[in-house]
Amino acid sequence: MGSTNLHPLVSQDEFLVCGLGSLGQHCVANLKTFGVVVRGIDRVRPAYWEVPNLPQLLDKAFKGDCRRAEVLEAAGVKNCRAILLVTTDERVNLEAALTARLLNPKIRLVIRSDKQNLNDLLAQQLTNFVGFEPSQLAAPAFALAAFGEDLLGFFKLGDRRFRVVKQVISPHHRWCNKRSLHEIENRDRRILRHLQQDIVDLDTEAQINQRANPYSPSTQFYTWLPNALIGEGDVVVTVEAEPEGHISESKVMRSSRQRPSLRHRIPIAMRQWRELRQSIITFWRDSYRNQIRRVALLCGLTVITLCLMGTLLLVATGVAPNLADGFYATVVLLLGGYGDLFSDFGLKITIPWWLRLFSLTLTLVGTAFIGVLYALLTEKLLTLKFAFLERRPPVPETGHVVVIWLGRVGRQVVQLLQDLQQPVVGITSQTVEADTLPQLPLVTGRVGEVLASTNIATAKSVVAVSDDEMQNLELGLLAHRVNPHCRLIIRTYDQSFTDKVAQIFPYAQVLCASALSAEAFAGAAFGENVVSLFRLYHQTVLVTQYDIEAGDTLNGLLLADIAYGYGVVPILHQRDAQAPRIMPSDDIDLRVGDRLVVLATIRGLRRIEQGDLAPKSWQVALDQLFSAAAELDAASQLSRVSGCNINQAHTVLKQLPTVFPQRLYRHQALRLVRLLGKAQLKARLLPLADKMTRR
Repeated sequence: MGSTNLHPLVSQDEFLVCGLGSLGQHCVANLKTFGVVVRGIDRVRPAYWEVPNLPQLLDKAFKGDCRRAEVLEAAGVKNCRAILLVTTDERVNLEAALTARLLNPKIRLVIRSDKQNLNDLLAQQLTNFVGFEPSQLAAPAFALAAFGEDLLGFFKLGDRRFRVVKQVISPHHRWCNKRSLHEIENRDRRILRHLQQDIVDLDTEAQINQRANPYSPSTQFYTWLPNALIGEGDVVVTVEAEPEGHISESKVMRSSRQRPSLRHRIPIAMRQWRELRQSIITFWRDSYRNQIRRVALLCGLTVITLCLMGTLLLVATGVAPNLADGFYATVVLLLGGYGDLFSDFGLKITIPWWLRLFSLTLTLVGTAFIGVLYALLTEKLLTLKFAFLERRPPVPETGHVVVIWLGRVGRQVVQLLQDLQQPVVGITSQTVEADTLPQLPLVTGRVGEVLASTNIATAKSVVAVSDDEMQNLELGLLAHRVNPHCRLIIRTYDQSFTDKVAQIFPYAQVLCASALSAEAFAGAAFGENVVSLFRLYHQTVLVTQYDIEAGDTLNGLLLADIAYGYGVVPILHQRDAQAPRIMPSDDIDLRVGDRLVVLATIRGLRRIEQGDLAPKSWQVALDQLFSAAAELDAASQLSRVSGCNINQAHTVLKQLPTVFPQRLYRHQALRLVRLLGKAQLKARLLPLADKMTRR
């Protein structure tokens, strides 16, 4: 659900964080950015505060077992809007969640748990419940950092996959000096960042933001201007939806194929015979690579031929009264029954010597055939046996990612990289089951000793994600000494340690899992459904879903107001049972029951929660309508983009030249000017401070 505050956030909103370890401290820090009351509970007072000044941020800290009702009551759980249970013991988290729900049936439960099936079941049984595992949220950030600089984000919404792509514009790029930013946006693409060459060369994010669009409510989004021309050396970051799958061409051809007429059947039959003959020749040539297959084929043809010949000879000589008896007698001979069959015949009828010799030949050939059959069966059984012990793929030669340690995070990183078709090799100190990541090249042993076996010197990236941050640093530095050109990603648990390592070793990307996931926990505490996250220019971007309810701060707004007023990027909108709209238009107004997915920083989520819309500081001057017939189209554009009544739009157009009285956001106003120009109405942008009213 979305934010359900009818009024701006008030001080009565209280939150409780149970477990003040690394994750808990980061959750407190993120919650305090919303201006709410936050209390904490832990068994013992932390000896080390990872987040500076955290004791001052906490409104009150309690010592005790969060599973006990008296401890939760003393911490004010009955008045809390949400409780975050983020201790390292999942059983404690779950038991404390149940206790909190008994004390406060309306409280929102946000727990730390990696049991996804249990989380789903509890979410169905307990309303206002969500379960997260920090490693699951942080794993995409590690995988994307290892993949390269071009792919910054990767996530799925239903059946659609989305990518966040960074492009550095070369002189030969199709956009270079040919497209404005608004021209490259379409129903599958939205712009997130545009940095011109002079901004790209700046050193810090603060310098970049200082040069960016000051009218944007977000330091991340809408810091670019739609009319800016894309030039050489610029950086363009976009979110793109992969196209939906289409029916295969072969299926379409089959469905549209008609039954051939009689006069076409003979040529078709001849062509089919030629294709069959060519297939047989190809099979025979290919079988040369497999001698067992060729032997089996020859034996089979020989036995069939002898069976037919024996049946016909036995019937022709009168030994067998009919074809059926001749066939069965021949089969008996092929199975080694020469003595059994001819001992009876010899007593009753005279059999020619050549027929006896032929029958003996059948028995000998049949015996040989049975031997070949046993050999084939044995070979097949051995093949199937060793298939269960099939060796993993070989280690890639170059351009691969080395993942050190296949714990919970490591396995998820590998799976994500494999989904992205990135060659990857894993290192583990313990034996891994054959059915665990079966397509992963794996090196087992002491990491420092087997590192060279992974072709580390030609690797693209190295990801150290063990549970020991000191070991990650050691192994990462060891890998960098062997290959100083590889991307180095190190997992840490302490933000202070993370900052120090990042400063001393600038070539390494040091990511703190707790800091990455804490923003998702904080967002979930307010009722937001955080689907995924990724890193973009030193900030965490949360893929967040809202289900619009009455009283939400999003209800009744145009998507333009939500995007430019709250500083978020809408990427999916769905109404009722209709198909979802990818990269929806700014002109859609949200209603109760709608589903909206946005990209937002924690600052954007805070704005939505508080209903803090940025002020609209721009207007549009309407100068001249070039054609009276174009008035209807121009009025339609005014009404659609601004959300005003169509009659009001017609009234304004009767007073040209004038200034459209409704205030707009800058991107919204620039779009209106472009659309009015296409509708043959001359218009221009006016800052609110330079407002001009013409009569």
